[in-house]
Amino acid sequence: MAGHIQDRWYKTEPGPDGKSRRIKTDRYGTGMRYRARYIGPDGTEKSKSFPDGKKRLAEQWLLHIEADMSRGQYVDPLKSKTTFQEYAEKWLPAAADDPNTEASMTSQLRLHAFPYIGSRPLGSFRPEHIRNWQLEMKKNGVAGSYARTIYSNVRGVLSAAVDDEYLTRNPCAARSVKPPEVEPKRVMPWTPARVFAVRAAMPERYQPMVDLGGGCGLRQGEILGVAVSALDFETQTLHVVRQLKLSRSKPVFAPPKGGKLRDVPLPGPVADVLRSHMKQFPPVKITLPWRTVDGPKVTERLIFTGPMGNHVWRTSLNEEAWKPALVAAGVIPDRQSRAESYAAAREHGMHALRHFYASALLDGGENIKAVSEYLGHSDPGLTLRVYAHLMPSSQERTKKAIATIYDKARKST
Repeated sequence: MAGHIQDRWYKTEPGPDGKSRRIKTDRYGTGMRYRARYIGPDGTEKSKSFPDGKKRLAEQWLLHIEADMSRGQYVDPLKSKTTFQEYAEKWLPAAADDPNTEASMTSQLRLHAFPYIGSRPLGSFRPEHIRNWQLEMKKNGVAGSYARTIYSNVRGVLSAAVDDEYLTRNPCAARSVKPPEVEPKRVMPWTPARVFAVRAAMPERYQPMVDLGGGCGLRQGEILGVAVSALDFETQTLHVVRQLKLSRSKPVFAPPKGGKLRDVPLPGPVADVLRSHMKQFPPVKITLPWRTVDGPKVTERLIFTGPMGNHVWRTSLNEEAWKPALVAAGVIPDRQSRAESYAAAREHGMHALRHFYASALLDGGENIKAVSEYLGHSDPGLTLRVYAHLMPSSQERTKKAIATIYDKARKST
């Protein structure tokens, strides 16, 4: 048995005859009688107290500790008492890629996880607790992709807690626990007519943004961060190495989403548009911090700048240029008055240009791996899940191939 059991109500000391004898201690009859003690893997003593009459329970507890140690499933009892919220708040700063992500994850956990499972000790988690928490989210109207994001954050906290030996198994890994369902939505790419109609309605200094989104597949932040150094007209290549984003509501330069740098083909017509644009609106040197507001300063000659020579603010671009262009192209309805905001148009943001780009490549016969690389996706599987329905149908090719075989067979007989 690992460790030993101390009887706090009795102590052993030599008697007058030199023989050991048990005598009552000052604690006799009060408090917990038995203290089970052992040395943990970290070299420190651990203990747990049991009342009078429960010595056998103390022995079983020590046997359980010994079995856990031998199986490599030991968890420090003090660690297991750490609550989900206590551990999550320590985990968040190291888990997030940047301050914006940390703020978003923190907000999601505080709103939708801490009120239900935040006070639960990590060592007490069971799959039923996760299932019950998911039901509470559903009752409160939290569903779809947002619910799955929150669930992923909770699962991430518990996975880290397992790695750090606060609990033995992640309850989210149980077969009875399923992530929130997300209703699949088919991407409906814009037609070329719509793309060019929106482009024509954009302010002239911003029109080439449409070419970079629809002709090179760039995200909005990547478009805003394109610098002269990223353009290689000789090899017809665009180096996607940065984006312009907000960190704590302040503009910064940062790597593309997921840190995935990539080179994409620079089609001739897009290259011509960019050359003409740079002559009419010369690039401007912009200095911003790298990644975070307190990061090292980086200076780049940006292709797109505002009328006053500063970088382009995403909010201003969307409200003052992009949405009015959507209205002019008949994509969204016009607002009733200037005092009102434009209608929400999430599916018609600049990301729609990436969908158009992907659909154009697939329709042209480009393979899914290349499309994934050009879009900067983490793996081709993601690209396939999003755009599989846009791939040219193989039915005609299959029918033609089989018909050819049959024709040859008939001619040979």
